[in-house]
Order: sequence, then C-alpha cells, then structure tokens
Amino acid sequence: MPQNAKYRNAVKEIGAKLKSLHAAQTETLKHFQAMHQVAVAPGALDSKTKELIALALGVAARCEGCIAFHAQALVKFGATREETAEALGVAVLMGGGPSMMWAAEALSAFDEFAQA
Repeated sequence: MPQNAKYRNAVKEIGAKLKSLHAAQTETLKHFQAMHQVAVAPGALDSKTKELIALALGVAARCEGCIAFHAQALVKFGATREETAEALGVAVLMGGGPSMMWAAEALSAFDEFAQA
C-alpha cells in the first residue's frame, strides 16, 4: 500500500477489530449499525451534511477511527475538500487548539481517500 495510506490502513485494521467485536456482541453491534444507517439516511439534512457533522464530532472526540471512517464516507457522498474544511473550521471553533490538531489530521484523511 502507498506510503500515504494511513487512514485507509486504519479503516482496514479497525474494521477487522470491529468484526471480532461484532462476533462477540452480535446484537449490540447489529443495533448500532442499524442506528448508524438511520442516523445518516437523508431526511431534513442530506447524508453528506450528516457525515460532515460526524467528522467534526470525531475531531472533537479526538477519535482517529471516527475520522478515518467518516472521511471515507464523505468522499463516497461527494463532499468537496472545501466543504470538509469548513466543517472542520467549526470543529476547531468549538474545540480550540486540540481540535485544530485533529482537524488537520481529518483533512489529511479526506485528502487520502479523495486521492485513492
């Protein structure tokens, strides 16, 4: 895998661990996955907007896995780099310096998935 595959690797590695957790907690994870599908389904907000919110919350929570999965989803939903950067600006506003560091990571993750 190319050197700039940090977040693609994270999705694969965490995905494998989640499969193991799913096997150990099938019902819990089945319901979590159903909640995720409902939460990001289009409604008053479209799915892309919901994923922008999720990425910003992943930054605020300082969750590398959240950043990787939501950056990947944003690329799939057709988000632009500019839209992603604006959402990350709001995350920085709300979370200060630590969120700024993670927002830089999140934009890097978006770029990685967009270039793949």
